[in-house]
Amino acid sequence: MTDTVSPSRLPDRLAMVLVFFASGIVLVLETVSLRLVAPYLGLSLQVTSAVIGMSLGAIAYGAWLGGWHADRRDPRRLLAPLLGLSALAVAGTLPVVRWLGEALRGTSVTVVLGLTAAAVFVPIMLLSAVPPMVVKLQLGDLEQTGRVVGRLSSVGTLGAVTATLVTGFVLVAALPTSVIMIGAAVLLAVAALALGAYLRRAGQATATAARVTAAALLAVGTGLSVLAPDPCDVETAYHCAQVSADPLRPAGRVLYLNSAEHSYVDLADPTRLEYAYTQWIGVVADLAAPAGAAVDAVHLGGGGFTVPRYLAATRPGSRSTVFEIDGGLVELAERTLGLRPGPDLRAVVGDARMLLGELPDGSADLVVGDAFGDLAVPWHLTTREMMTEIRRVAGPDGIYAQNVIDGPPTRFIRAEVATVAAVFPHVALIAPRGALDGREGANFVIVASARPLPLPALTARLAMLQQPVPMISGPDLTAFTADATVLTDDFAPVDQMLVRVS
Repeated sequence: MTDTVSPSRLPDRLAMVLVFFASGIVLVLETVSLRLVAPYLGLSLQVTSAVIGMSLGAIAYGAWLGGWHADRRDPRRLLAPLLGLSALAVAGTLPVVRWLGEALRGTSVTVVLGLTAAAVFVPIMLLSAVPPMVVKLQLGDLEQTGRVVGRLSSVGTLGAVTATLVTGFVLVAALPTSVIMIGAAVLLAVAALALGAYLRRAGQATATAARVTAAALLAVGTGLSVLAPDPCDVETAYHCAQVSADPLRPAGRVLYLNSAEHSYVDLADPTRLEYAYTQWIGVVADLAAPAGAAVDAVHLGGGGFTVPRYLAATRPGSRSTVFEIDGGLVELAERTLGLRPGPDLRAVVGDARMLLGELPDGSADLVVGDAFGDLAVPWHLTTREMMTEIRRVAGPDGIYAQNVIDGPPTRFIRAEVATVAAVFPHVALIAPRGALDGREGANFVIVASARPLPLPALTARLAMLQQPVPMISGPDLTAFTADATVLTDDFAPVDQMLVRVS
């Protein structure tokens, strides 16, 4: 069947390809922008919400502007330049965000909204103007309005869905953010040139000077993207990761994930625990069983694999199973942080909650919770249902130690302690006095067990550290949690509890 095209219409297949392509690139940009801003803002619910909100605002504004201009100008003269401008905007986004991000690192609402807007608003707005212009061209017969609008709308949605799945499952895992962004800019530029050539053959000429200028600007934008500061040594499926050498200790290595300093590893001495919270967990591990006895440990989150290496060194014969969702992080630790998987240290890639459910009852002497998405523990690892699983795996004698970061007004740590205490009968909390009093932000370590904890021994060992730290339990811990909410799978607003506006 031959497609009959009126002079004002595009061929139906071309119209559908344009809408599919423009809508798809919009979702590629929205998905990738989360990774683009994560090194400077972290990856919290607020950042995700800001990216989605800014993207939807850009889509709405772009669609409105596209329709407005389509009613006042010939869309055939606007579509190719619009794709070219989109290519320029995408090419310029990477250097703009990286330079702004270095200058504006933070978690304030203003910084989050400003940087996410810089990442997505202009290119998504321009691309969102394409579908209404195509719809305007195709509405040659009012009796087919519903069919035309419905078909192009469905094609646009299909493009968005396809791009979301391909980006999330393939592109992000296979390519760096910079390559995806530059690739999108190049595709848009090629599409603009191809569409311009087609329309010129149809009598809609485009000025050569404009094409040359656009090509030059695209080249400049791409060049700036290459020269822009890159905060990542490695981009994994979940993190922008960087490993830095400690200038004061030749064997020291610091692991940064997104915007946070995450782990410290001494390649020459696995018993060295640099950070205070790892020292507290080390004290708990030292008292989880008789000195030197091997233990079976489960670690929720790998990071730099500091604690598993400590256990292997201080308790020979111990077996550590580490659940780490980011396979790229495991590979990075093997290359740069001295990780040597084997019978005594097994790294399993996957979600800690899903994998924990596969372990037998009472199979762990020690469970260590140290999983983070930015500065927040992933919400599904904080709930009463998760604590029930941890108690099942820890059995009647195992100990659970969980690292939490919080600051004034300490809503999250109080809720998490209340949640742990709703499942475990014996709970204690380790933290600096200023953090316990709600005057400063810090790491907290929750210690819990189905059996009585060795509180005197823990207190004595914590007091012997280079930086002594208090531990509270019993009535003091009850007063600390007060009427805090117990987190459940149905209600765990972890990110909101951690929000601090500065």
